[in-house]
Amino acid sequence: MANGAEGGELAGSVAIVTGSARNIGRAIALKLAAQGAAVVVHARSSRGDVEAVVAEIEGRGGRAASHLGDLGDPEAARALVAAAVERFGRLDILVNNAALRRDAPIEEISAQDWTDVMRSILDATFYCCQAAIPHLSAGGQGAIVNIAGVAAHSGIGGRAHVVAAKSGVVGLTRGLAAELAGRGVTANCISPGYIDTKRDHVPPHFQERPVPLGRPGTPDEVAAAALYLCGPSGRFVTGHTLHLNGGWFMG
Repeated sequence: MANGAEGGELAGSVAIVTGSARNIGRAIALKLAAQGAAVVVHARSSRGDVEAVVAEIEGRGGRAASHLGDLGDPEAARALVAAAVERFGRLDILVNNAALRRDAPIEEISAQDWTDVMRSILDATFYCCQAAIPHLSAGGQGAIVNIAGVAAHSGIGGRAHVVAAKSGVVGLTRGLAAELAGRGVTANCISPGYIDTKRDHVPPHFQERPVPLGRPGTPDEVAAAALYLCGPSGRFVTGHTLHLNGGWFMG
C-alpha cells in the first residue's frame, strides 16, 4: 500500500468515513488514506478499534483522527463534520457506512427495533449529508458515497426494517445527486452483497443461494469502488448505484 503522506490521487483532500472501526469501513478509511486523504475514522463507541485504525493509517505515513458519536442524533452528525473541518481545515469526501443490522420475522420486529435500524442507517446518512454539504460544496469537487446493500434491491426475508432503510439510502442518494450536481458534488451508492467480514453468522439468504462467482467479496474490493467514486476518475458518475455482489443480484 502506498504511503499516504507522499501523495496519491486524493492528496490534499479530507474524508469522513462513518462506521470505520472495522470491516468495510476500515478498509475504505485505509484505502482513502493510502491515496493521500486525511481521514476522520468514526465509530459509535468502539474507541479502541477506532484508535487502532488511526494508528495504522499514521504508521503508514498518513493523516487521521478519531471521532465517536451516535449519528442518529443530528447534533452528533454536526459535531462529526465540525471536528473534521476544525482538525483538517476542509471536507471533500463523505462516506456513510455506519449501520445496524438485525434479523427478525416481520411480525416480531418491535417498534424499537424499527426505530433503531432506521435511525442508524437512513437517519444517520441524512444527518451527515446535511451537515457536510456546505463544506463539500465549497471546493466544487465534493463526493458523497453511501453504502447500501443488496437487500435494498433483491428483498430479503427476516430483515424488512433493514431492506426499508437501505432502500431509503438508495433513494436519498438519487435525490442528493439531482440537487447537488450544480454545486460540483457527486452522490453515489455502493450496494455490497456477501462480503467476507467479521460477523456472528452468514445470513440465511447467502447460505441458501450461492454467489455465482463462487466466493464472497472482500472489504478491499468495496474500498476500491469507494476510491473510484471519490476520486478524479469518478467525477462524471453521480446518482449511480454500483452493485458489488459477484453476480448474486444483477440489476
